[in-house]
Amino acid sequence: MPPEIHNITREIAALWRQFNWLPEWAVIAIVLTVFVGGGWIVHKLVFAVLRQGVKNRDVFWRGVVERGRAKLRVMMIIVALGIGVTVSPMDPGPSMQVRSALLFAFILTLGWLASGVLDMWTAMHLRRFNITAEDNLVARKHYTQTRILQRVAKVLLIVVTVGLALMTIAGFRQWGVSLLASAGVVGIIAGLALQPVLTNLLAGIQIALTQPIRIDDAVIVENEWGNVEEITATYVVVKLWDWRRMVLPLSWFITNPFQNWTRENARLIGTAMFYVDYEAPIDRLREAFEGIVKSSKLWDGDVQVMQVTDITERVMQVRCLASARSAPVAFDLRCEIREKLMAFMRDQCPEALPRDRLDWDRGQAIPPERLVHAEPRPQAS
Repeated sequence: MPPEIHNITREIAALWRQFNWLPEWAVIAIVLTVFVGGGWIVHKLVFAVLRQGVKNRDVFWRGVVERGRAKLRVMMIIVALGIGVTVSPMDPGPSMQVRSALLFAFILTLGWLASGVLDMWTAMHLRRFNITAEDNLVARKHYTQTRILQRVAKVLLIVVTVGLALMTIAGFRQWGVSLLASAGVVGIIAGLALQPVLTNLLAGIQIALTQPIRIDDAVIVENEWGNVEEITATYVVVKLWDWRRMVLPLSWFITNPFQNWTRENARLIGTAMFYVDYEAPIDRLREAFEGIVKSSKLWDGDVQVMQVTDITERVMQVRCLASARSAPVAFDLRCEIREKLMAFMRDQCPEALPRDRLDWDRGQAIPPERLVHAEPRPQAS
């Protein structure tokens, strides 16, 4: 022991001998109370200085100080208790155990403080982006990347914090070393059990960096259409069109093909298919289609195309294309085109509706079952 510390120890021991008229536990309680009170006062002073120092700084640092107030108080009290236990007349054995427990709590509190700083940085970063905007591609990109990396960082922070805290307890440290050295089978089983967790953790990092999906992306997975509602550290929640939720592991999006309708931007081209008769006037239908699209508030003013894409043995297949600013709007636009164009064919262009044709020889009688009995039309007055 260095001479300085030895002298300090002797002086502290002489000081406690002056209180031999009190029980030892009372002296220890008084010492700890004094040091806890001193730690609380120091916390007040330090927090006042920090608050004054960040008064003219940006919102991030002010938020960090406010969120870290309780955590700093706990840390100050733990440090004060450690000093108080060290200088108190407590026996060396119990004193060592209490200091070990306080060190364990201090490391956990430090991890708690780091987690709060991470949450504050995430909140401040995401405040710059409006995820509710209609054209929210940039916001979804940053929102997805930040949320995934935040969750991954929290997992790593928890693992590191708990690991460092357990290393301060000799019993747990020796138990871990002996377990890994003498029970390799248990280690292998644990490794296999953790493989899905590690796979999804790495998949989350890969998704955050490459971003095949983002928050609010319109996707088709397992033949279901929906929007990406949440991306956690291990799974993705897709909100389907009928409000059901499909939960998929992160690794699924790395190993399986899927459709992402909003990968580059939110705009989409909607498709409406029609089947018309051979005698359908395509020019009139195209004119009606263009009028429907141009008068719609859902059209973004870009794409409008009608084409005959196929001819079968009975009908012609007509494809109508129209663009919209997002996937839900494109869906509504497709429904509007179908409704209005079908109404146009029914009311103003009935010759465009599909019909069945019968090849009949004029010299041959028509079978009774093929005769159509129509009601007589009323005469105009």
